[in-house]
Amino acid sequence: MKINTKYHGEVEVEEILTFEKGIPGFVEEKQFALLPLSDDESYFVLQSVSTPGLAFVLTNPFHFMKEYDFQLEDATVEELSLESEKDVAVYTILTVQDPFERTTANLQAPIIINQTNRKAKQVILHNEQYKTKHPIFNKVEAKG
Repeated sequence: MKINTKYHGEVEVEEILTFEKGIPGFVEEKQFALLPLSDDESYFVLQSVSTPGLAFVLTNPFHFMKEYDFQLEDATVEELSLESEKDVAVYTILTVQDPFERTTANLQAPIIINQTNRKAKQVILHNEQYKTKHPIFNKVEAKG
């Protein structure tokens, strides 16, 4: 399937992620493609299939915060038909800043993907230690 995208122009996509209830704030948007944004696969674009201008920049939160941890509610596990931890991919939406080093990640609402059936959901965590604008580079500098 060919789709028009915000960052890549027109591209051919084979796999579509389905958000059965949409994404908070975009409940009518149910189908997205996950496209690489960087060559090293650190950053991705979650691109709406139907709205070319709607795309979110994502990253794997474990790249910058190894201790990131949460429990999925049973309803989410059921909704995504998750059978094994191996089926789960976790991403966080970035708020890209200029300069890029000021970019933040929304750790309070990760994107959960069942890699087997391509069902996905943005989950709102009820954990006060995770913020919607968590700096991603400060942690790296502190560890370095």
